[in-house]
Amino acid sequence: MKLVKTLSTEFDVNRYIGLLPELDELFQLIELMGDRGKVKLLGEVQHSDRSFPLIGLVLGTEDKSAPTFSLFSGVHGLERIGTRVSLAYLRTFLHLLQWDKNTQDILQRSRFVLLPVINPVGMFLKRRSNGNGVDLMRNAPVKADKLSPFSLYGGHRISSKLPWYQGPDNHPMETEAQVLCQFVKEEVFGSELAISVDVHSGYGTRDRFWFPYAKTRNPFKHVSEVFALKTMFDRTYPNHIYKIEPQSNQYITHGDLWDYLYDQHLSTESNRLFLPFCLEMGSWLWVKKNFRQAFSILGVFNPIAQHRLQRTLRRHLHLFDFLHKAVQSHSSWAGIPAAEKMLIRKQALDLWYDE
Repeated sequence: MKLVKTLSTEFDVNRYIGLLPELDELFQLIELMGDRGKVKLLGEVQHSDRSFPLIGLVLGTEDKSAPTFSLFSGVHGLERIGTRVSLAYLRTFLHLLQWDKNTQDILQRSRFVLLPVINPVGMFLKRRSNGNGVDLMRNAPVKADKLSPFSLYGGHRISSKLPWYQGPDNHPMETEAQVLCQFVKEEVFGSELAISVDVHSGYGTRDRFWFPYAKTRNPFKHVSEVFALKTMFDRTYPNHIYKIEPQSNQYITHGDLWDYLYDQHLSTESNRLFLPFCLEMGSWLWVKKNFRQAFSILGVFNPIAQHRLQRTLRRHLHLFDFLHKAVQSHSSWAGIPAAEKMLIRKQALDLWYDE
């Protein structure tokens, strides 16, 4: 494979072969996808004498108002398992697309959008931040409520040599963050109902499914819709593994990209619905089961044993399938009558915002 046709031009894949195993796998999947989807070379980021591509994929109908499921990963370079999980789902989906009429029918009525390697330089360097030392998930122009100035974890502007660095004050967002935001605005914001999932690892011993906000403990506008979606998921998969909650129930941060995008979408004052989620895989469990991983920087955030890796790669397929189906059947949970919505909101507040 030498040339890949994008929405606007062609690019030479050979320029990027061998930079990262995750990019190599992505190129294989692009070849498998063929003309069933479209490729967007969204930009490049530089490190030393190397150029790393930022590649987005779009499958499904060209009607941007159609229900949209989108998947993102690789924001933090150390959390490579997030990209591998995204690519595992893409591989399964593409093979189903070859023979399964239901999957083929799904894409006649919906869209599937991916940006699986958001921070390739961070992956290459084996560090959380991008090539400039900036934590992309602290980089948006969002200020958290009631966050102590001594809380480094929540984002700071002290030095790029410390983790969770937001970047210089009053500077534009980093290239990777800008590319992500622009891609979402172009390919997701136009949907009548869109769900996005950003895949991470590294917090706790349980897989958590977070929704906004990260910047405040106050409820976000569409908490009723999330509660209705959670109820449907609980009933469909009563033995699921996820702790579904606002991210702020665990910690508060400045600069969250999905808080920023959610608020940007709200500002459009449309009747469209955009629900961004974060899948935070509990990597501490992997370390607990194999303590030697704690002595490896990648081992703290990724499963190392082959059987645990395989289990993780298949563990979340049913969640993504559910969400992909849920965006198409959104009238069953998102079209809540006003009187019922008040009751659902109260239930959500009692569950997640007991203060």
